[in-house]
Amino acid sequence: MTIELIVVGKTDSPHVEALVTDYQKRVNRYAKFTVVAVPDARASKSTPADAVRRAEAASILRQVKPSDHLVLLDEKGGQPGSVEFAQWMQKRMNSGIRKLVFVIGGPYGFDKTVYDRADEGLSLSKMTFSHQIVRAIFAEQLYRAFTILGNEPYHHE
Repeated sequence: MTIELIVVGKTDSPHVEALVTDYQKRVNRYAKFTVVAVPDARASKSTPADAVRRAEAASILRQVKPSDHLVLLDEKGGQPGSVEFAQWMQKRMNSGIRKLVFVIGGPYGFDKTVYDRADEGLSLSKMTFSHQIVRAIFAEQLYRAFTILGNEPYHHE
């Protein structure tokens, strides 16, 4: 299975970028994991948040194939613990899904068209994080899931 993380916009933090790159390398020991940045749209007085969401949705949906299993990282999604997320990942790997695509939206969230296309939603916390820092948090949790599945000593219960 291939895993792809689609993110909106580039991060302006070299620290976040370094963390994502580090965990991306770690995850690649277990499965092919890529991060794809799509252009962000800027809100202004002449470009309301709805238009920003629509523009970002078009960029996101261009990256997703009909056969991809699309999971939105979204506050409305299910909120598993790390062990439950690892089990969730194992079920997806066993199901024959070829490409598992996770998406982190921009600061205004997702357009309805993205929600309509999504197969599932996943929340990392009840708390709100910046859409940039979520990249590092998710990449770390993905790595943690693989180490849990491999009974490696990274995760402690």
